[in-house]
Amino acid sequence: MERPETRSHNLKPSACTPLFLAAFTLRDAGCCIHTHSIHAVLVTLLVEQKSQSQSQSHTSSPSTTTTASPTAVFEIERLEQIKGIPRGGSGSGNLGYFDRLRIPIIENTAREEDLRGSLEEAMEAWPGASAVLVRRHGIYVWGKDVAQAKTQCESLDYIFQLAVEMHKLGLPWV
Repeated sequence: MERPETRSHNLKPSACTPLFLAAFTLRDAGCCIHTHSIHAVLVTLLVEQKSQSQSQSHTSSPSTTTTASPTAVFEIERLEQIKGIPRGGSGSGNLGYFDRLRIPIIENTAREEDLRGSLEEAMEAWPGASAVLVRRHGIYVWGKDVAQAKTQCESLDYIFQLAVEMHKLGLPWV
């Protein structure tokens, strides 16, 4: 089969390319998806808010603020949809109903390609994670192929939406 002719349109790689490459090289991913999901952004803000309120209750200094770092993490458990997320690292199969889903949150930057270092740090610190949230921005999700990455992305978006609704009702995530 012949390859269709391509026209020169001064094409250049996406600013996300270094981040996709991190998933391909550090996780041996076959596909990496990046979205700007409203619910992904909202859970990063809710984790930030919780972290700030905990910091303020543990310190008398009103100028102390907490920002997301590779140790900031979204955690939720006892949801059926968690079964759509594979065990990372050396685990096989998917997470189960009683497992705790943990997704690290990194700080956003002014330029997308500048996220690479913190994304790689989070991937190394969280070998079981199959996604990384970017505070006030979105999420990077990877899988062995397009089908797995898409399934995870859809499952995570559902979980994030549910987490936002749970927060509105005062229900705990863990």
